Amino acid sequence: MFQILIAMIHVPDVRATVEWYKSMGCEVIGTYEDDGEMNWAKLRFGNSELMFNAGGKASAEERREVDLYITAENIDGIFQRMRDYVEIVQEPHDTFYGMREFTLRDCNRFWITFGQQMKGRRDSSLRSE
Repeated sequence: MFQILIAMIHVPDVRATVEWYKSMGCEVIGTYEDDGEMNWAKLRFGNSELMFNAGGKASAEERREVDLYITAENIDGIFQRMRDYVEIVQEPHDTFYGMREFTLRDCNRFWITFGQQMKGRRDSSLRSE
């Protein structure tokens, strides 16, 4: 039976990606280098982990193949702290499924959505099992 799911995202520059995510508050919990080039890293953000691996391609596409979704508290406060140094895709807004969200792009143009459950709202079509 599965215990934990950790995404591994392939990026063109693992070291630059790690630095970007560290500036956002992630903690580096593991790296691997070969001939001075960082080609793998594992990061922690709250209770979640994320891995980056070398070999990804740069992209100018509107949206990449993977989006990240981070649940957090105080979405509006997080937005205020980040809005001046990241590219914002969507400003804070309330969704039909009971979340308050905003979306930004990381240094590789992947979307990261921060979401907070709105008080008194829970969409019954969203189930966790």
